[in-house]
Amino acid sequence: MAEEVLTVDIDARGVARLVMNRPEVKNAFNTALIDALAEKTASLAADKAVRAIVLTGAGGAFSAGGDLNMMRAAGEMSDADNLREGRRLAGMLRAINDAPKPVIALVNGAAMGGGVGLVAAADIVIASEEAFFALSEVKLGLIPAVISPFVVAAIGERQARRFFLTGERFDAETARRIGLVHMVAMPAQLDATLDGVLKQILSSGPRAEGEAKALIRDVARHPYTDELFDDLASRIARLRASPEGREGMTAFLEKRKPNWIKS
Repeated sequence: MAEEVLTVDIDARGVARLVMNRPEVKNAFNTALIDALAEKTASLAADKAVRAIVLTGAGGAFSAGGDLNMMRAAGEMSDADNLREGRRLAGMLRAINDAPKPVIALVNGAAMGGGVGLVAAADIVIASEEAFFALSEVKLGLIPAVISPFVVAAIGERQARRFFLTGERFDAETARRIGLVHMVAMPAQLDATLDGVLKQILSSGPRAEGEAKALIRDVARHPYTDELFDDLASRIARLRASPEGREGMTAFLEKRKPNWIKS
């Protein structure tokens, strides 16, 4: 079932491409897709041969968020069952957010509701200029509860107040302006833009990238205490003494490429 709703391809560079494959419903989440995304992301994150993960959608959409049939069924579920399903979605988003590999969302079309949560959980976001976004839960009498930590971290409280409350659609350039998206490209230039980002990622130390992600999570909104800076000092000391850190500095001094860059 997982193979039907999510396709996976890993190229010679170690770039894994995950394609949500429910184009008939604009790649809306059902239980199978949520589980497949969580499980495959965790598997790729643990694979030393994988350097980066690219997430996109089949057809003309990125993801329309929750499948309407699944949402309708949720209205008949018990509180305990709804809590379990909310935790399932949270687990998937956390697998993407916490992966020690760079995760790039390639937003080829509409991203709605939970689809915006996927975008916000990714590290780098490239959107087609034809893409649009909406946090439309309020239109259904709901709220973007489980995705909110990731979305608020991406766009800030002030912008969340507007888009959580209005549920309005906004275009890719607005998404870039408010911080949800990093780059906007013409549809024909999406892959070229992606390749430019991947070139930068593949030229960086893989362990350092994972440590950088952990650093951001731990530092964000943390008070400036002695304990924080002691922890930060120990992190850089650990990396300087690591094989990757020593190789990076030696390669720089010897004016050569470090050994993690494939020829």
